[in-house]
Order: sequence, then structure tokens, then C-alpha cells
Amino acid sequence: MSKIRHLNIHELAGKRKSEHDGYEYEKKDFVPRGYAGRTMVCVYEIPPLKSAYPYHFHLKNEETFYIISGEGLLRTPDGEERVSAGDLLFFPASSDGAHRLTNLSPTEKLVYIDFDVIHDLDAAVYPDSGKIGVWGKGVNRVYRLDSDVDYYEGE
Repeated sequence: MSKIRHLNIHELAGKRKSEHDGYEYEKKDFVPRGYAGRTMVCVYEIPPLKSAYPYHFHLKNEETFYIISGEGLLRTPDGEERVSAGDLLFFPASSDGAHRLTNLSPTEKLVYIDFDVIHDLDAAVYPDSGKIGVWGKGVNRVYRLDSDVDYYEGE
């Protein structure tokens, strides 16, 4: 069961991920998955000229970002725009909420808080690469959208 939490942002432990050129981040969980019923909160630090994730949208989970410091380039279905400290960004759970945030600075980190409304099972669609990721309930997989199989195949 979750309890009230009170931590300073500098007390949060971080996990760094850098598995593909152009994508890197340090994620600091404040309310990690499973701590609360439908809420996840973390702080992201994006190194210079990197993105945390490719362009994507969720089918169930909603996201809200608060930019703490730095300047980024936000790509959405409406195009690209600059974002900076103090900006709030909301991404609905649909193709209208597709997004990628890239750090524009060659020297400074882009730091933001990610507030998520989560569900037990979610899917994220990656329009540029034609993939879908399925997350939750012990599933953590990515598939190609064009690899359809018949519903009864293998039954």
C-alpha cells in the first residue's frame, strides 16, 4: 500500500539508459510504477542533443510534463515547437497525443517532471518506425505493426 512521500528532488536515485544513438536519459522515480494505484511521477534528465524516447503515443496512459530547466524541441502531430523552463505539456492517450521531446542545448541538460496517469496494461504506438509496444501485467514487448497474424493461427 502506498504512503505519503516527501523527498527532495536531489535525493532521488537515478537510472541511466543509453541504448541507441540519439536517445539517452536519466530517470529518477518519485512515485514508481506499483507504488500508487494509477499514478507514476519521475524526473527526467536528458543530455545535450538527445531525446528520451522516439516519437510515440499511448493508447491508455496520459502524460503531463513540467519543464524544470533547459530548452527542448517538442514534436507533435501539429509540428515542432520550442519548450523551456516553466512550460507545462499534456499528452492525451491517442494519436493526438503523439510526441517526442529533444534537448536543444549542446551543453546543458533538459530536466522535466513526468506525471503519468497509468493503467495495468498500455500500448504505445511508434508511427515513424511502424511498431507497437505493450507494457504492464508482466508484458514488456515491442512488435512490428505489419506482422499481423490470423486470430486463430496456432490454436
